[in-house]
Amino acid sequence: MVTEQWVVDEVGKVVPSAIIEATDLHGTGDHFHVRVISQSYEGQRPLQRQRPILAHFKQYIVTNTVHALDLKCMTPDQETALGETKFDPHKGKETEFFGIHIRREKKE
Repeated sequence: MVTEQWVVDEVGKVVPSAIIEATDLHGTGDHFHVRVISQSYEGQRPLQRQRPILAHFKQYIVTNTVHALDLKCMTPDQETALGETKFDPHKGKETEFFGIHIRREKKE
C-alpha cells in the first residue's frame, strides 16, 4: 500500500525545494490530496506547476498504484491566503482545484 510519506518522497524528486504535504483521503493508500508549496511556482499557471508531477506519477496511475491524485501547487503567499485546500473527488464537491482521477474498470 502506498503511504503519505512515499507520495511526499516522489513529489520531492520532481520539486526538491518544495514544502510537500500528502493526505491519504480514505486511508486506502490510493486517493491522495497533495499540497506542494514552492517559491519556484511564482509566475506559473496551475497546469505548468502540475504537469511535471503528473508526468512523474503517470507510471503509478497506469499500474493502478495511485487511483486519485489531487494536486494543489502554490506559492508561499497563495498557501497563506488559501488555507485548507483538501478535495476528495468522491465527495462531489465543486472546486477550482485541479487533480487527476482515473476510474478503474470493475474486476469481475
